[in-house]
Amino acid sequence: MERNMPKWLNDAVFYEIYPQSFYDSNGDGIGDINGITEKLDYVTGLGCNALWLNPCFDSPFRDAGYDVRDYCRVAPRYGTNEDLARLFKEAHGKGIHVILDLVAGHTSEEHPWFRASQRQEKNEYTNRFIWTDFCFRGAPGYPFVSGESERCGAYILNFYKCQPALNYGFLHPEEDWQLPMDHPDCLATRKALMDVMRFWLDLGCDGFRVDMAASLVKGDDKEKSGTSQIWQEIRAMLDRDYPEAVLVAEWSNPKLSLKAGFHTDFSLNHPGGGYNRLVRDYQNHAGRNVLAGPGFVGDDGPKPVFEDHSYFRKDDGGSIAPFLSEFLSDYNETKDIGYISLISCNHDTVRPSWNMDKAELRLFYALLFTMPGVPFLYYGDEIGMRYQNLKTHEGGYFRTGSRTPMQWDNRKNLGFSTAEPGKLYLPVDSSEDAPTVQDNEARPDSLLHTVRDLTVLRHEEKDLQASGNFEALLGMEGGRLFAFRRGSMVIALNPSGDRLEAELPGLSNISASPRYAIGGGSLTDGRLIIQPQSFAAFRI
Repeated sequence: MERNMPKWLNDAVFYEIYPQSFYDSNGDGIGDINGITEKLDYVTGLGCNALWLNPCFDSPFRDAGYDVRDYCRVAPRYGTNEDLARLFKEAHGKGIHVILDLVAGHTSEEHPWFRASQRQEKNEYTNRFIWTDFCFRGAPGYPFVSGESERCGAYILNFYKCQPALNYGFLHPEEDWQLPMDHPDCLATRKALMDVMRFWLDLGCDGFRVDMAASLVKGDDKEKSGTSQIWQEIRAMLDRDYPEAVLVAEWSNPKLSLKAGFHTDFSLNHPGGGYNRLVRDYQNHAGRNVLAGPGFVGDDGPKPVFEDHSYFRKDDGGSIAPFLSEFLSDYNETKDIGYISLISCNHDTVRPSWNMDKAELRLFYALLFTMPGVPFLYYGDEIGMRYQNLKTHEGGYFRTGSRTPMQWDNRKNLGFSTAEPGKLYLPVDSSEDAPTVQDNEARPDSLLHTVRDLTVLRHEEKDLQASGNFEALLGMEGGRLFAFRRGSMVIALNPSGDRLEAELPGLSNISASPRYAIGGGSLTDGRLIIQPQSFAAFRI
């Protein structure tokens, strides 16, 4: 089943901005909307033509804004609704689309809807959240809280204690307190969500990245039939009323999410697969894949020892085959209905510079910007910003270290803010060699210049954009050499420290010089030679 797609998405390169850490325009130590607006020329200079803003709605910030208190109001620390509307307008004037982070499955416990639902007397919000029918009756299989409300019941959580789950119904209700999806109160929740989306779309927003997109309907089946039904209804609304608006899923299952109506879904972290397998493939001594990252601050005990065999590591790196097998399975089933998005990193992952050096990062970014689907670049990754080992802040825990202020130049606070250091949202990198935009600009071989070269390549070569076809040529059977074809482009990658060569199947009479290269490579009569730690893109 083919679907209509917003035309701009095919050539989109997204830049993810954590608003509180990007640029402080008023000197209070916290990044803001006007700071983003001031830096739009930097975004276009990167070759990025789309922005994803992490939550900027009013919130008590117990989970960095993913606990929404008012969906239709910008958090005062970021500015006003008028500031955000101006950002939309100025971004559009520069050819940049802007999507917002939509938390669809839960609110803050301080949201007026939830405060009303906590009352014992019935009102229009009584069933806006999921409550059991007695204070001592929990919700088996779900996290829940009891004893904190006037209402005699327990409420289900979606994530932290402060994030009660909105009630979209149960696929197959089994208890009296479990409402079916078609109950009027569950339909009211659905309408409220669409009203929020309409509010921001009418103000100039270009779509939404949806947090925990698979979490809506409770008791859902493995195919997420109930949750998918809701997103299909929302997609129909967008196709009808906002045909150029996009839906980006935090689902990490393109086979389900794209059929549910999303335009693109991320390939994200899970042990032994997705992004984790590609850039941070940690194995324990039993050879099992694990999610690994820095130890928690304050833990002075011995840390487990993991071996990193991710593909881009020069020494002891693994094969592309495990990632490629998973990617091809998803791609072949979904290529006609949506896109798979690869990321450099995001606000929930450890920065890639934590386990990759500059040479390895350049090759990773080369792959990121030449694969099919819609790429996402996390702010600061283009200059090699480092993960900082920090105490948890606003519910970040280990993720806090990837949310530090953008490093612009060598002035106070690395150019992020004029506030005193103690007032900053998070401390800046205190290393003498902390990477900055200014320093990267001065070095022709910097990561920043590499990213700019790669985005230019992607924009100029239509075959390298989101919808261009994809055919793996080398790498399915293992080994370090990876090559694939996208229309008239052949892409080859060798992350190892050895010169590698191979015959490209079906291209025995083809010779070409690199259209763009990192390191060195050649293609002569179908024989590919790629130098150590090199990337080459050939037009054939």
